[in-house]
Amino acid sequence: MEGNREMLQYVLAQVGFSVGLGNVWRFPYLCHQNGGGAFMLLYVMLLLIIGVPLFFMELAAGQSIRQGSIGVWKHISPRLAGIGYSSCMVCFFVALYYNVIIAWSLFYMGNSFQYPLPWEQCPVDMISNQTVKECASSSPTSYFWFRKALDISDSIDQSGEFNPIMTGCLLAAWAIVCLAMIKGIKSSAKVMYFSSVFPYAVLICFLIRGLMLDGAIEGIKYLFYPKLEIWGEVQVWRQAATQVFFALGLGYGSVIAYSSYNPVHNNCHRDAIMVSGINFMTSVLASLVVFVVLGFRAKNICIFSIQMCLTIIMKLFLVVRAHLCCSCFYFSQGVEGTGLAFIAFTEAMALFPASPFWSTLFFLMLLNLGLSTMFGTMQGILTPLMDNFRVLGRHKTMLTVCSCILGFFIGLLFTQRSGNYFVTMFDDYSATMPLIIVVVFETISVAWIYGADRFLDDVEVMLHWRPPVIYRYLWKYVCLLGMVGLLAASLLRMVFKRPTYTAWNHTTGSETSLEYPGWALVMLSMLIIVASLPVPIGYLLSFLRGGQSLPVEEGEIEPPRERYSKCNSAEPELNNHHSPLDEDRNRSRSTFLPLGAEHYRLLPQQEEGEEEEEEDTGL
Repeated sequence: MEGNREMLQYVLAQVGFSVGLGNVWRFPYLCHQNGGGAFMLLYVMLLLIIGVPLFFMELAAGQSIRQGSIGVWKHISPRLAGIGYSSCMVCFFVALYYNVIIAWSLFYMGNSFQYPLPWEQCPVDMISNQTVKECASSSPTSYFWFRKALDISDSIDQSGEFNPIMTGCLLAAWAIVCLAMIKGIKSSAKVMYFSSVFPYAVLICFLIRGLMLDGAIEGIKYLFYPKLEIWGEVQVWRQAATQVFFALGLGYGSVIAYSSYNPVHNNCHRDAIMVSGINFMTSVLASLVVFVVLGFRAKNICIFSIQMCLTIIMKLFLVVRAHLCCSCFYFSQGVEGTGLAFIAFTEAMALFPASPFWSTLFFLMLLNLGLSTMFGTMQGILTPLMDNFRVLGRHKTMLTVCSCILGFFIGLLFTQRSGNYFVTMFDDYSATMPLIIVVVFETISVAWIYGADRFLDDVEVMLHWRPPVIYRYLWKYVCLLGMVGLLAASLLRMVFKRPTYTAWNHTTGSETSLEYPGWALVMLSMLIIVASLPVPIGYLLSFLRGGQSLPVEEGEIEPPRERYSKCNSAEPELNNHHSPLDEDRNRSRSTFLPLGAEHYRLLPQQEEGEEEEEEDTGL
């Protein structure tokens, strides 16, 4: 019974990490932009031939070696330790701006307890007694987002002062993450019971409510209408592969960190298929909700436009105009990314009966989705560091608090008036290419350096059955070539198309596309270089040391992991997970499982009362 409870916590943690804000924001946008049903079919195909095999590979590696991302790749070869450090660096960059999005959700949730909602109507200038010009030129929701929430500047060059309210929300977001992570995976997994399940309840409620709205069916038809000709565009394949890549959290190290706490005989192959399937179905559910609501929104705008057109144009032209309005409005106001939640969706909810209730429910859902992913991201930072640096492992609470404090102070970059532009920069460039590089090296490490057949042999020992041989060819050829192709496409796009960002012009009350200035190009280039640099540096340092691992201080032991113990006899040892660093001095790296599956057994579970009293020294 206890084992089933722990397994449920693990599955919820993995689902909570992989299912995040991207399922609500990016996937629906890509479906609309790239042919609806055609994009879904392409996504499923790439998920099966690239996503699931790589996800299974990371799960199996973490579960067998029982280390974080640094320890896993160092165990295969000391020269590959830089892969883990790159994963940690990318996780840190992502955590910096991801928590800002959580802060935005906190701000909007706090403002949802008003009737009417503050973004339903444009404010009136007290001096002229007229509607504020900036709001009249755009819309109430756009004005509230850009002026009230962000108080945004006209370009990235205009930094301006800090936004005090948003700075407070960011501090609250980091405080929540710190408190949830301070007791490690076991504590955060308990939080997952609520944070992973609650968004599904909200999405189902929104879907049921949305299906009752006028225009819902038109939105669903628009979502699933196939445009197979879109498959001929390289950009569509690149976006589908990138979405698979980010949806499963490949390369972050969080998947490895979570799976390192599993029993050694856990069926990680089943977990890989199950979590991938849940992730995809969540994206479909979120897309249904989004398109139902946007279909309702489009229908209302179309009716309003028709009424205006009746007074000025002929009846025949009116029919054409109304058709164009309904078919083109769904994503006409910049609803990619943050715009979908904080502009378009808030405008639709303002038309709902009892709008404050639905608004509060929606942003509480976003908060939960963000926190679930944030827990996994932080786990990808903390677990490898504590596994490989004994001092940090003995001071887990201090490490967690210091990491959150550092994240908050660096995150102040995003709470200034130009902060939203830096969020866009980090989102577009600090994770995409470095993560692709990380996964390419991971695949090469397992499939070619260690050997796909040896890896499957070790997985067979761990699972008591051998995975299908198709994985050998997928890892060695299909996945690797797919990742290299994605990396090449991303590099070519950067070279031939100067990076741009979307800026808000307060004079015209509209968004414009601007090119990054020179200093910003240097900054985004440094983000990519800094995140990728540990891979060659780690290889070079290990080569200069002759391929040897760093020595471990005599008498030093690793902090224990919860529940699991390495046993050479009937008595358990103090250190309860592998230490490839210690074992390298006494044996060659002949197997992926350092001691074999038979050397592991479960420790007796503590009583709840005793568990609270004992000091938690494990992650």
